[in-house]
This record gives sequence, structure tokens and C-alpha cells, in this order.
Amino acid sequence: MRIMFVGDSMTIGSAGDYTWRYRMWQHLNRTYGGPYRIVGPRDTLYDIAAAEPVSYDYGDPGFPERARRHLAGWGEGWLHMAPLIGEAVRAHKADTLLISLGLIDLGFYTDADQTAENARRFLTEARAVRPHVRAVLLPVIPNVRASGDPDFAAQCDRFNELLAKTVADLSTPASPLLLASPPEDYALDRDTYDGTHPSPSGEHLLAAAFADAMYQGWDEGGPYEPAA
Repeated sequence: MRIMFVGDSMTIGSAGDYTWRYRMWQHLNRTYGGPYRIVGPRDTLYDIAAAEPVSYDYGDPGFPERARRHLAGWGEGWLHMAPLIGEAVRAHKADTLLISLGLIDLGFYTDADQTAENARRFLTEARAVRPHVRAVLLPVIPNVRASGDPDFAAQCDRFNELLAKTVADLSTPASPLLLASPPEDYALDRDTYDGTHPSPSGEHLLAAAFADAMYQGWDEGGPYEPAA
């Protein structure tokens, strides 16, 4: 299994973060019974002071370089990743994509319907290179903006409906897609540090959403339990 994490600022993380990618790596080391590799063209965190993705200051300095790989970017969404995914899958031979995208699209670039079209384009581009690629997709978790902006909240809900339809329409036995369940008890005041980006507890909840989807849908790994 060759896993590629794909996401926006919630996935790349910023200097000092552990990231949910790290939590997922810990989970796979505990529960996955076969060989696997984390792949991707990038390995850094975003440095807010420098306004560039140039930091290697992970919360755990022991997080090995080989496990830090990803295709995630601060301010990047489906719109930006759709043109990149084909080459990334080809170059790194990814066969399993764990995807958390959409919030930045809806916040700054595209409405729900346009964002869903870009998600379909993304999947088409990935499959054009690797027809048997599979993916777990996480619905958008509304951030603090949705609390005071009903129109934005409605766009998040609309996109999540369209994403579920996309997964149902496009999943095939040869290239299966799973829709992860968003964490039911995700609390912005506890599970984010700024109303959007995950705190350590939020990182665990995001990793659990992917881990549990893989276990329930593909019988891989096991139920998520935070590392001691």
C-alpha cells in the first residue's frame, strides 16, 4: 500500500504541529499488518512567519522523513490539486489517497457545485494515470466562519451532499471510493486552535475518521485508538 495524503492547510499543518498525518502514521504502525509506504512530492509544514511551506519543525522531531510525504498546501483546494494529482500519482505510484479538501475552495474560490466538479476532475485525473487507485474522502468540516455566515454554512452542507453523490456515482470495484464520516463530537473550541486548524485532539479525530473508514470499508488496519 502506497498512501498519499492530499489536503489543504488542515493537512499540511504549520510549524510546531504534529498533524493528523502523523497521527495516522502512528495508527498504521500499530494496526496495519502488511508493508506500506507514505508517498508524495512534499514533506514540509507551512511557516506562517515566512508565508511559505518551508518548515520541518514537526511537533515530534522523531517523525521520520520517509513518513512526512504528502500533497497538501496552505490555501490549496480541489481547484489547485486537480491539475497536480495525475503527475503526483504517476511519479510516486500512489494507490491509496486520503483526501481532506473543500473548505478553502468554498471560502475563497468556488461555490459548492463548482467545487464538486473539481473533485470529479481530480478523481478522473488520478484514474487516468492509475486506473485502480482508491480513495477515502472526508466531507468538509465547517469552521468558525460557518457559525456566523449562514450562506457559507449552506455552501458547506451543499458541497457535502454533492461529495457523497460523487463517491456513490464514481466508486467502482476496481477503483473503490469511501466517504469518511466526519467526527460527530468535533468541537471548534477544543479541536481547533483558531476555529479552523486542528489542535492535537482534532488531529486525532481527523486521523480516526480516515482510519475507521479504511477498517470498516476495506478491513484494513483497525479501529483508531490514540497512541499512549
